[in-house]
Parts: sequence; structure tokens; C-alpha cells
Amino acid sequence: MSTPTHTDDGLTIGPVQMLVVGFVGDKFSGEIREELERLKEHDIVRLIDLLFVKKNDDGDIEVVQTSDLDQDEAEEFGALVGALIGFGAGGEEEAERGAIAGASELEDGHVFDDDAVWYLSDAIPEGTAAAVALLEHRWAIPLRDKIARAGGVTLSDAWIHASDLVAIGLVGAAAGADA
Repeated sequence: MSTPTHTDDGLTIGPVQMLVVGFVGDKFSGEIREELERLKEHDIVRLIDLLFVKKNDDGDIEVVQTSDLDQDEAEEFGALVGALIGFGAGGEEEAERGAIAGASELEDGHVFDDDAVWYLSDAIPEGTAAAVALLEHRWAIPLRDKIARAGGVTLSDAWIHASDLVAIGLVGAAAGADA
């Protein structure tokens, strides 16, 4: 359902996307971070958390973790997410418990913990890297709120990637060949 997500003090959170990206080699020039900064400056996206794990050819691990949220924002985000999960699990009483647990979970300012670091480092081969990012789509907040004020509800949403369109074309071409 498309419902604005506000706390009593006005904190608004936009749709959050989890993006997982793999990299082969070491072609990092800072362009990705610069683009994330540009998107943040224009209030298009906000980086809730980013975990980057790189494994060199010797198997040594390099870890970078960053967030656009300050300490208070991270705890507010954790409380909001915890409250929503709690509310869904058991109503208002569970929402309060979830908010407390969520705020506590993000006291260190990050969603991804040491277990995620070790999971990623075990999952990637030497000479590669992986990044997991939680991106808040700030641009979508006003649109979502206007849809909700008009009584609209989300019936479905999905990301359509170029590879999905190629796959549809391949399926269509195969079906045409069979006819």
C-alpha cells in the first residue's frame, strides 16, 4: 500500500532500494562516490548504508563502510523501520518494541554489521569486490505523498532493467521462430 511514512516529528523516508554490485579487478577511480555525492547534494538519493568489501589477489580483505546518515538520523531510521516491522507483526504494542529495538540496532550508524562483512568476503573470489548499498529515493517522497493524498495505493512496482527488455525480446524472437 502506498502510505506516507512519517514519524510524529516529521521525519519522512522515501522508498529504499537494496543494490548489490560485483566488481572484477581494481578499476576504482572515485567516480562512483562522486556520483553518489552529486545525487545526495541534489536530494535525489541518500545513502543509508554502504558496505564495500574488496578481496585482493592474496586473499586480504579491504572493507569500507559509509552512510549519509548522522548518528541521530541512523537511530531515527532504525526506530522507524523497527516500528513498521513491529506494527506489521502485532499492532501498536509491537510497534513500540520494534522502534526501541530498531534504534538500538543502528546505534553504530550502520545497517550492515560484521556478519555481513564476513559473508561478503567469503562469497567473493580473490581479485574481486562487492558492494551492498541501501539507497533512499528522496525524489519519490513528494510523488508518493501526492498519490496517497489522492487516495491512490500502489498495486505493484518493479524495476525494469535493460537485461529484462533483452530477455523479453529473446523470448519474443524465440516464440516467433516457433510459429
